[in-house]
Amino acid sequence: MIDMMLATLLWATAPADTTITLRDVTVTGQQRRDYQMRTSQSEIQIGHEYLQEHFAGSLMQTLEAIPGVKAMAIGSGQSKPTIRGLGFNRLAVAEDGVKHEGQQWGDDHGLEIDQFAIDRAEVIKGPAALLYGSDAIGGVLSLYTNHVPTTSFGGSVQLFGRTNNEQVGASAKVEGRQGRWFYRANATVIDYGDYKVPTDSIQYYSYWIRLKDGRLRNTAGCERDGSVMLGYAGYNFHTDVRISDAYAKSGFFANAHGLEVRLSDIDYDHSRRDIDLPYQWVNHLKVLSHSTWRTEMTALELNLAYQNNLREERSEPVSHGYMPTPDGSLERRFNKSTYTAGLQLRHTLGRHELRGGVSSEYQHNRRDGWGFIIPDFETLSAGLFAMDRYTLSDQLIVNAGVRYDYGETHIHSYQDWFKTPVDGVMVNQQRSADTRRHFSSMTWSAGVNYAIGQWVMKANVGKSFRMPIPKELGADGVNYHIFRYERGNAQLDPEQSYQIDASISWANEAWEVQVEPYLNYFPNYIYLNPTAQYVEGLQLYHYTQAEVLRYGLEAQVKWQMDEHWQAHVQGEYLYARQQSGEKKGYTLPFSTPWSTDLGVKYSSSITNSQPLTVSLNAHIVGAQHEIVPPEKPTDGYWTLNMACAKDFTWGGNTLHVALHADNLLNRHYYDHTSYYRLIDVPEPGRNFSLMVGLDF
Repeated sequence: MIDMMLATLLWATAPADTTITLRDVTVTGQQRRDYQMRTSQSEIQIGHEYLQEHFAGSLMQTLEAIPGVKAMAIGSGQSKPTIRGLGFNRLAVAEDGVKHEGQQWGDDHGLEIDQFAIDRAEVIKGPAALLYGSDAIGGVLSLYTNHVPTTSFGGSVQLFGRTNNEQVGASAKVEGRQGRWFYRANATVIDYGDYKVPTDSIQYYSYWIRLKDGRLRNTAGCERDGSVMLGYAGYNFHTDVRISDAYAKSGFFANAHGLEVRLSDIDYDHSRRDIDLPYQWVNHLKVLSHSTWRTEMTALELNLAYQNNLREERSEPVSHGYMPTPDGSLERRFNKSTYTAGLQLRHTLGRHELRGGVSSEYQHNRRDGWGFIIPDFETLSAGLFAMDRYTLSDQLIVNAGVRYDYGETHIHSYQDWFKTPVDGVMVNQQRSADTRRHFSSMTWSAGVNYAIGQWVMKANVGKSFRMPIPKELGADGVNYHIFRYERGNAQLDPEQSYQIDASISWANEAWEVQVEPYLNYFPNYIYLNPTAQYVEGLQLYHYTQAEVLRYGLEAQVKWQMDEHWQAHVQGEYLYARQQSGEKKGYTLPFSTPWSTDLGVKYSSSITNSQPLTVSLNAHIVGAQHEIVPPEKPTDGYWTLNMACAKDFTWGGNTLHVALHADNLLNRHYYDHTSYYRLIDVPEPGRNFSLMVGLDF
């Protein structure tokens, strides 16, 4: 990271025909402390080397080794991030400073982002609504793809695969610069088959379903991603424009549709690589512009973006209840366009680093298809913030800030296209009423960083805010793929959160210790409450609000035993309790159980630029008996995992080889946060991931 920044600075100030070569940069303990003093929140930076070495299939599965970060997965190719048990619209995912706007509310599809185009990532654990607005109440995953090349031409090619679902894929990148101008282009293709679980049958609503070769039928898929970037990097001014398109298609586990599939004429066991009905596809187009202007004391940053997320779910046309057999297979279509603008100013005034900004976002969503779950809607939001970071000394830094947000949501009315008897009269039943809601809130945050000797201590306290999303306000329909009927609540209030985060760390040449406790208090937490009722054959979940207290911690210890061997232990714990409402005294649905990781790592030499690294890790997860009735408890489990990586010099270029193995003992277990456990589907069995990359 540091050598990249130095290269960019030197290149920007050098004549166009100058060649700059940087030697290896060693990060010292002082530089580590300086990084930790950047912010009073828990922030972790992940470099490109880490992403390559720990490649585990999807981006979120690669980042799961970070304490507090988890991939909520459904199927072999789909996963979404959670931080400290909060995800979906409580977690902001930003790409090059712009919040990614897909359909975050969807549990059954992943991020529409090419993981192989990412240069580095940053994880902020805990509320970051002061800078990012409503959706950052639980944390931020910031992804960066706008690294400035330092040579006239270069690139990389990566080949990768996974054994469990027979995934194969390739990714290529070319980049270069001429004078002040630079360019980049990325392309990725992935194909995978039905994934395998360590069982030969599952139980769905008391019906036993046999699995051919232990594979979940119709969970195959594919991904096609591409992006191009053109930029200009001068001494004071930098600008780039990036256009990206991400396409993914994946099947839904066929037997999750119950009786419909058992009566289907489709031969789901014909091939484990074809994608039959039911399936989904999504295409995300993003046009992003990032510009900065800097002087010695001032920096001005402008971000503009347009995003279009088009998603379809297709199923065999089958009548339900009073709905006749529909025409065609289009069950649902969502077409969402988002326009984003943000302007930030930083100015150094003595020991003060002042920062302020404004942002706005407009969303427009239209639905189609014979199935209904959320209505058409438009949302408009705007916010402005100001903060001050004051350096009292090299050891003590304090910061404080305030933010004001305003938002409005317009939900359109919707009536079924078929008639249903209501009080003896056949009518087109209304699923959603025309609703307009307005929201506003003032939020604040304050923090302190203190360093003395080998100790670094941080604390942050603040209030956050989240507007209810249209799905929470207006949902009313069957979600087959996560086995429930969902119903919204148009009267929901904006979610408020008060939080305290702290971090205490100590390090020397051999040891590194870090403990991060946190506490969240929600006066009106919004969540899907499971009930004992059934609608159209599925369990009814309805959105409600409750007073909720959450607290927990992450801790890790690293020991550098000698030049070659390193050991670590890390763990996380989360407690959540409802303080009001009909489920008072219970936790929240799908709450994360405690977990611990024990690992050892061998490196042929920590000073060698091309070492061989081999690591072995035991992942231990506790039983989860804290549930929300009628939810069922989950037993604890442990898995053994391995990773190894090696760089080679080949023809003057660098060849990377990384192997990652999950669940080496092929253990049968259930993840409490996975919706597939509701139909007795265990987590994937033994899996090897291999990536071979060539940098040129």
